[in-house]
Amino acid sequence: MTDELIQLVKLTSLGLALMLPLANPLTSMTLLLSLGQQIPFKERQRQVTQAAFYVVGIMLVTYYAGALLMHTFGISIPGLRIAGGLIVATIGFSMLFPSDHPHALGAEAAADALERPSPNIAFVPLALPGTAGPGTIAMIISSAASVDSAIAPDYARWVVAVTPVIVFALLGLLFWVCLHWAGRIVAVIGKSGVEAISRVMGFLLVCMGVQFVINGVLEIVEKYPNL
Repeated sequence: MTDELIQLVKLTSLGLALMLPLANPLTSMTLLLSLGQQIPFKERQRQVTQAAFYVVGIMLVTYYAGALLMHTFGISIPGLRIAGGLIVATIGFSMLFPSDHPHALGAEAAADALERPSPNIAFVPLALPGTAGPGTIAMIISSAASVDSAIAPDYARWVVAVTPVIVFALLGLLFWVCLHWAGRIVAVIGKSGVEAISRVMGFLLVCMGVQFVINGVLEIVEKYPNL
């Protein structure tokens, strides 16, 4: 049992390390600070809690139903890896070299939210695409497709089954903490600190995106060696 608990901790840590740069709470935190200025404090905190549940829900649905959606639309795993890698790398480059409009990821959704008299920004843009965006979704589907071959043989079955729920719940909790204390976090580390963390995570995303593309191309070469 002790060995299995160690496996659980190890696999959970790996999942968090892979997902955290993509499900970057700093992006949603900056969106909240810019869009939530006109929202009463209690209502804003309620929407933050609501958004945290949305984030966990989106990730769980993606993990368990993503393969079915891929099969329905005829999307292959190599195609998903390459497309997801390009998306992840693009997001990473935008974090490494931010433009004059740092919230471009949710710009259209943000504009729509501001047009409403009492905007609810919990689902769009805080949860989607702020945290559970295209890169996060691509990573989750790709990881779910690789579980049986790459992870399951080396870990206990219950560990593999429980880990995704724990990882997504911890990400949702981290998301809630960052947004709940967004003002204080920025006051402590400063805007330059937030920018520095974003750039480090952006670099990690670029590396992960490139690796996704490499893995996708290698799978195509292995499957169709005569191409």
